[in-house]
Parts: sequence; C-alpha cells; structure tokens
Amino acid sequence: MADQVDMRKAKSVFTSLVNMLDTRDWKYEKHEEDLLIRSAISGDDLPVEFVVVVNPKNQVVQFLSRLPFSIPDDKRVDAAIAVCVANYGLVDGSFDYDISDGEIRYRLTSSYRESELGADLFEYMIMVAATTVDNYNDKFFMLAKGMLTVQDFIEQENA
Repeated sequence: MADQVDMRKAKSVFTSLVNMLDTRDWKYEKHEEDLLIRSAISGDDLPVEFVVVVNPKNQVVQFLSRLPFSIPDDKRVDAAIAVCVANYGLVDGSFDYDISDGEIRYRLTSSYRESELGADLFEYMIMVAATTVDNYNDKFFMLAKGMLTVQDFIEQENA
C-alpha cells in the first residue's frame, strides 16, 4: 500500500515538473516510466546537460549534471581537493566525484516528503544547477588538462 502511495505522489511531482517545463517552452526528453527527464542548457563554453529524476522510494527530486569530461589519472588527487574546495563555498547542491574513474557531477536534491514542490522551486533548481555547473566546469576542465594547478583553483575560490 505504501509503495502505491509513494508512486502516486512521485508521478504527481513528475507531472508538475513536466508542466513547468512545458509552460516555459523548455526542450526536454521525457522518460515517464523511469520518472526521468533529460535536457541541456548552453553554458558559456561547455554544454550543461542534466537529468532530473523523481525518486519515489526516497521521495526526492534530484537534478544531476555530469561534466562532459573525466579527470585523467595523474590529476585525480588534485581534482579531489578542488571538488572539496568548490563544495565548501556552495550554498545549494554539491559536486560528487568518483576518484576511481575521474567523473565529476553536480547534484541538487529536494525532498517532497509531506510537502508539495511547485514550478518556482523546479525552475530555481534548474537555474542553480545550470549556473553552478557553468561556473565550475571550465575550472575543472582546465585542472584536468593541466592549464590550472590545484593551488590556482584554491586561490581563485578564495579571491
């Protein structure tokens, strides 16, 4: 019974999200069976692709954006430090980092347990995620390519 209630609530949240995107003429790919949406925003330099997932089990909406490159082996410890430094200054969301393969992704989550999430919150989440990824993807990319040292990254963050 609880699973059915959780799924109904998740579908309602998903429908609200889709309605917000439609109202704003947003281009997206919808996967209703997985409660997942794929979309993208043009960043200043690199594209910002993201997925939005409604998770009925945990009753959360997750905005996930994988950076379009991986950190090479010889830069992975520096990237771990850089991700920690970046996360320390973020107000909403965080970067996840898999040191085993060099993948960095941004994650912003909001719970809908015993609450209603509206269009304004969904739009806020997309804008925060897109802006944050756009602000950091160049820095992480430059670090990966050796064009920026971890010390330079830290100094830029503390400036």
